[in-house]
Amino acid sequence: MRDIGLILEGGGMRGIYTAGVLDFFLDQDLEFKNCYGVSAGSCHACSYISRQRGRAYAISVDYLDDPRYCSLKSLIQTGDMFGADMCYHLIPDELNPYDYDTVDKYDGTFYAVVTNITTGKAEYIPIKDSRKDIIAIQASSSLPLLSRNVKIGDNEYLDGGIADSIPIRKSIQDGHKKNVLILTRDPSYRKSPNKLLPILDRKYKEYPNLVKQMARRHIHYNNTLDFIEKEKEAGHAFVIQPKEPVKIRRIEKDKEKLKSLYETGYQDAANCYEDLKKFLELS
Repeated sequence: MRDIGLILEGGGMRGIYTAGVLDFFLDQDLEFKNCYGVSAGSCHACSYISRQRGRAYAISVDYLDDPRYCSLKSLIQTGDMFGADMCYHLIPDELNPYDYDTVDKYDGTFYAVVTNITTGKAEYIPIKDSRKDIIAIQASSSLPLLSRNVKIGDNEYLDGGIADSIPIRKSIQDGHKKNVLILTRDPSYRKSPNKLLPILDRKYKEYPNLVKQMARRHIHYNNTLDFIEKEKEAGHAFVIQPKEPVKIRRIEKDKEKLKSLYETGYQDAANCYEDLKKFLELS
């Protein structure tokens, strides 16, 4: 399936829905060769590509009570609500070991979508050496106000969703004739202007292109949803998403709510699997 793209939207803890869908894919031995992960989507893509079923779910719920993982204390002490050392070193290297070897043997392309804070534009960083390139996963998931800027080479980056929340156009540009999208909002959702823009303007005043991008993010996002609908009608896109509005906060501590959303993602994928196989021409 080298001419098919897999696109994973972010959404903070709502991304556990994506973890459920991807675990269903693993249970069916369904592997995509072209993956674009945005923010939380890039994190969940890591466990999918390493073929570690259940790992993304475990990481989302097992450390919620540990202030090093996600807490106001971490934000105050380190500048990151989600502790970078915990998330990108302690967990993958010790607590829930990541299968770097399997990822490095992955016969495909996996891009982490990031936003260059100087240009305000999206960049798509290929994950080639998973130990070294984990910095791109961190950058892709670094939310404005809740994270420090992440430096890669000579540039600094923040969350990929700022500039390209659902990179279907990039996937098409890369030559993928069909795309499977896992979204974390229901079909009725449309993004509104950011109410925190005055605060963001002050925080990132040295990066006017970033502020401009955040100011028009809702326009780009909603235009992308309209584009996806046209791609669906043309038979070029297949979307898996929650049927109802998700009652999960971007930073959610209720494990039962997270478990329920994960199970919803798994079941939604199971329910549409026959249609997906037809779309992928596997049956």
